[in-house]
Amino acid sequence: MFSKILIANRGEIAVRIIRACKEMGIATVAVYSQADEQALHVALADEAICIGKAEASDSYLNEERIISAALATGASAIHPGYGFLSENAHFALSCRKNGIVFIGPTPQNMERLSDKATIKALMAAAGLPTIPGTDVLPDVDIALTEAEKIGYPVMLKARSGGGGRGIRLVENAEQLRTLFPLAQAESQAAFGDPGLYLEKYVFPARHVELQIIADEAGNVVCLGDRDCSVQRRHQKLIEETPSPGVSINMRKSIISMVISAVRTLDYVGVGTLEFLLDAHGNFWFMEMNVRLQVEHTVTEMLTNIDLVKWQIRTAAGIPLNFTQEDIRFRGSAIECRINARAPGIVEMLHVPGGPYVRFDTFLVSGCTISPYYDSLLGKLIVYAGTREETLRKMRSALCELVVEGVPSNIQEQLELISDSRFIDGSYDLTFMEE
Repeated sequence: MFSKILIANRGEIAVRIIRACKEMGIATVAVYSQADEQALHVALADEAICIGKAEASDSYLNEERIISAALATGASAIHPGYGFLSENAHFALSCRKNGIVFIGPTPQNMERLSDKATIKALMAAAGLPTIPGTDVLPDVDIALTEAEKIGYPVMLKARSGGGGRGIRLVENAEQLRTLFPLAQAESQAAFGDPGLYLEKYVFPARHVELQIIADEAGNVVCLGDRDCSVQRRHQKLIEETPSPGVSINMRKSIISMVISAVRTLDYVGVGTLEFLLDAHGNFWFMEMNVRLQVEHTVTEMLTNIDLVKWQIRTAAGIPLNFTQEDIRFRGSAIECRINARAPGIVEMLHVPGGPYVRFDTFLVSGCTISPYYDSLLGKLIVYAGTREETLRKMRSALCELVVEGVPSNIQEQLELISDSRFIDGSYDLTFMEE
């Protein structure tokens, strides 16, 4: 097991990882930008090193400075969290070259599986149903030809995309000609890769993902499904598990298929397979995220399995000590993402309590929410024995949560989970539009 881990991230996920390390008896190193000097993750870590100015490109995305910080402090591993360098194969390879363990997949697997066209081909060969689409498109003229073959509407997507960026819904050829260069530019700016591909637009549909853990011994377990259909501009707002749109038989079937498919990848660590679930109950594989997901928390609440700890253990070569038969899906868990609407200073913070209520955050009274980073303030997660109880618990928790001084979406989240379509579980990806 690692004696010291550097956390190459900030915010609530850095705090989350530090807490897991403390419970495992592992020393921690925080890195921080000048804007985060007073941040909670800096105070909680055993050591902390400033790695640059406020801009992410000069700090949390600066591979050389992060690796230098790990070497200077004697950290034997780096945990990337999510976002920033978490899916950067070059960074993972640089860690390895410097004798540092990257807590995640191998650089080779990361590079192979982060290419959405490649992973779709691999999963199709492994037996998963995939959405009809194309390989990476060299230019807009080829895109127009392929779109005619698939049939409009189509989704134009960035090969290296994530977080909803580089995605466009295209209704016709004129739109495709206009949107293609815009999506290319966005993808280049966000991911350093202008590669785009097309997929058939599946509508109506739910966004359902399945969480897996795999170890070096070849053991693979699936910790169930999460419904992430409540999105605004492809940014998730609410997640729950199990999905109200997936029956018990459907769940058993897709879990079996996912385990078989992941076994063909020689994959180690946590990962998430994302699907569209159409109105006829068909799953369509979209992509695989080779990192910890923001919404991993609802899976932890449902299964009582700590994904961050197992991410660290599998990276250290420790095999899973449970099997698929040991996992039970009882009850319901829901997460509401609490986002800032503008920068500011947290003047007062009150966090709800009670059994099975969890608020993952980096907030403390007096802290500054800067304009440089993601707007996520925290994640409110609740669990109860039934979905109806969970909804009541979440409404109670949202009413109790107070973040003064920074405008947030707390009231909007309360309205969303009180909507009749969310209450009866009939919502899909059109929910926020309607």
